[in-house]
Amino acid sequence: MVRLLLICLALLMPAPAMSQEARLMILHDHGNPVQSEMVRLRIRGEYDLTISLEDMQFPNSSAYDWIQIARDDWHKERVHGRLLQIFERQVAVFPRQPGPVTVGPLSHDLTYVTTGGGREQITVTAPEITLNVHPFPADHSPLSARDLTLTDELSAQPGALKKDEVLTRRVTIEALGTLAHYLPPRPDIRQPWMISYTKPEIRETVLTEDGPVARVEWEWQMRPHTGEPAILPGIGFPWFDTDSRQIRIAPLKPIPFGFAGFGTNFEATQAPASVWLLAGVPLLSFLITLLVLLLRRRPARRRQLRLRLRRLLPSPHVRAMKAAARRGDLPAQRKAIALHEERSGTSTDTSSLDRQIYACDHQADFNPTVWLQSYLAANRSARWRMFWRDHPGDDSPSPPHAATRRENRHV
Repeated sequence: MVRLLLICLALLMPAPAMSQEARLMILHDHGNPVQSEMVRLRIRGEYDLTISLEDMQFPNSSAYDWIQIARDDWHKERVHGRLLQIFERQVAVFPRQPGPVTVGPLSHDLTYVTTGGGREQITVTAPEITLNVHPFPADHSPLSARDLTLTDELSAQPGALKKDEVLTRRVTIEALGTLAHYLPPRPDIRQPWMISYTKPEIRETVLTEDGPVARVEWEWQMRPHTGEPAILPGIGFPWFDTDSRQIRIAPLKPIPFGFAGFGTNFEATQAPASVWLLAGVPLLSFLITLLVLLLRRRPARRRQLRLRLRRLLPSPHVRAMKAAARRGDLPAQRKAIALHEERSGTSTDTSSLDRQIYACDHQADFNPTVWLQSYLAANRSARWRMFWRDHPGDDSPSPPHAATRRENRHV
């Protein structure tokens, strides 16, 4: 009789709340990122509970940066025929270092309503995940983005400034899919023949529907110091295009800099001695300016000739390419190729090698030695073509993959 009474009481008692389903997962969209590349994580919880309170703290780590890129989403969804409470959080993770990077474990503290109307607390834990992060494929500060735009704005014609006129130059870089501190530092454009003042930079990260957008803005006020015409050198900012899986260069082009009509008398305080003197001063100014420009072009042509001859000489990086190909070390082979192209100023298609290193769909029968032979043949043809091509006003080779958009407009 006592045993029968205990069985009846057990049947009448409500089932414990922990028998209800509660599951938390960390899902990611990329298993083969490079250093600094954004990896989108989706934290998904499936709960057969009536949630009243919740709290989740994403773990910090020295191995990555992270930012939440969307609001938490709570909704109902039918899973395997059961209507469950679904929780989703979108987080972007940026690995700081190559190698295995672990994210998690991640805990979600929940307060739920029991069948009797009370409140209970549980903690649901998602197991950790590991990302296999590849090294950044260049000897530069790592910067990876889906898209990057460089805008160069000038307030006047830099090569035809008036007396006491100040040139304002504003450079803006916007990159989709990265954080502001990954953007390059402000370049140093000081020159002995120029006076420049800088405004504090503006650096920020803005969340959009397409992901985080990093933005930096630099501004200089510049004017000539000596008055002689000169060239403000250009600068290149390397970055990794996560869509094409290639290194690209955001170019800040060189600009001519100086006063309009260098050599004329800006003060014009002395009266002319004769009509011939009035006619001779502009002519003399023109001849002096022409002589200065011709003298300045000679070293540039010598540098250009040295660069052309260097393209025909054997590259010291070919041996490193072949050694890496024999070892099957594709990242080392890609690094040697980047150094070779930087030295020769050439750009040859490496998309198949980049896809093999960084893409998820690997080619099973890829042979790095056979691929290298075809690459060297194509690169040799490109160097011969560039040797015979004439660049009359160029002091340096065009940077490879200079496909970044750039605007010059006067404000």
